[in-house]
Amino acid sequence: MSDRPDIFLFTIDALRADHLSCHGHHRETPFFDSLADRTISFSNAFSVSSHTREAMPPLLSGKRPSEFAANGFTQVPEEETLAGRLRAEGYTTGGFHSNPYLSRAYGFGAGFDEFYDDLVLGQNKIIALAQQALDRFVLNRGGQYYARAPEINERSLDWLGDADGPVFLWNHYMDPHGPYHAPKRHYAERELSAREAESLYRRSWKKPDSITDEEQQLLRDSYDDEIRYLDGKLESFFDELEQRDRLEDAVVIVTADHGDAFGEHGYYTHPRYLHDTLLHVPLFVSPPGSSVMDVDNPVSTLDVVPTILDQVDGSFGGDTGTPLVTSRESSGFEIPDREDHVFASATGEDEDKGIRRFAARGKRWKVLLKRDIETEEIVEQTVYDCENDPGEQDPRRDSGNEQAVLLLERVEQFSRDQPSQTADGEGRDVETSDEIEDRLEALGYK
Repeated sequence: MSDRPDIFLFTIDALRADHLSCHGHHRETPFFDSLADRTISFSNAFSVSSHTREAMPPLLSGKRPSEFAANGFTQVPEEETLAGRLRAEGYTTGGFHSNPYLSRAYGFGAGFDEFYDDLVLGQNKIIALAQQALDRFVLNRGGQYYARAPEINERSLDWLGDADGPVFLWNHYMDPHGPYHAPKRHYAERELSAREAESLYRRSWKKPDSITDEEQQLLRDSYDDEIRYLDGKLESFFDELEQRDRLEDAVVIVTADHGDAFGEHGYYTHPRYLHDTLLHVPLFVSPPGSSVMDVDNPVSTLDVVPTILDQVDGSFGGDTGTPLVTSRESSGFEIPDREDHVFASATGEDEDKGIRRFAARGKRWKVLLKRDIETEEIVEQTVYDCENDPGEQDPRRDSGNEQAVLLLERVEQFSRDQPSQTADGEGRDVETSDEIEDRLEALGYK
């Protein structure tokens, strides 16, 4: 076991790729740029879904989003999780984050030796209420309902210092997730109080038509402030790993669960649509040793789990993705052949309850499809030419292009193959506390 590499998986909530300077954004993100310069960077990486409940569980299990929509968005059994499988192979496992939907209340502590979800006891209402009071009046979080990057860094580094190797460390950072209220302002023209930031964020997703041009720009600028803040904190964390000599021989993956929208399609934040503003995410992979390359073929966040398992010689069946990088003794690594498109899906809610959206994304063409869950009838399909219409503003409902037609056939088949059932409510045996509900509401989930 001692010759197996450490594995570091860093996921970021609501970070869209085109707000990083290495993906063409006009504002600098120096640390992310450095990752692009020293890792295998996948410039056309797409999430499997547009919101955490269907996007993040696949990154920790290798299962498709529809499996979680069918089980009430709870984690799969421990032996099927990435952490559980690695622990069975002799890894010491640690997870650190503060997204309520990824907490112990939903089963996401399974497989981890150490698991911090920023909840005292997610299913104990009395203790949760006590923590609520502590957050608001003693720690003075002032409307901030997640642990910021410095706390995640400190806790995970403390654990790492005492952990027996090899280790699997998963850190999930919430900083770019709204409400946008960064500790330091770089771009926003005016300072917002925590209450103002939360009010503006809430109105953007509840009443998007009420957002003025000035407020839209303020939301964008404040979002970029959050990204710039996180950029510096991640740099500090990686510097510490380097000082501890933990990086060179490790498997390192940095990505996001989904993006965020700012009115491009009439909505804000990350509702259950499948435009690239929500699906296009950064993805950096560093296998042991030095590896620098830019890969522009479409890849999926579903490919992260098989990538990690390949790096530890894991002979595990049942994974649906394709390794992004495969290890080779003679050449170090190689980029395996794969399909020329990836899939995404999202289960409708509110007025779209009973609908499931599907997307097939190739290098140029993209197809969106809506299917009625009960009747299995296709109710809408749309084709986009992303090469000439990268903003997906000009839908082509009929396209004679051979590649687009083939992509449409594939997404139709894919949508038929997915489990049709969905679970009502919060899932099996989930009792959420008032604290969890309060945080979910502040984060725009309720």
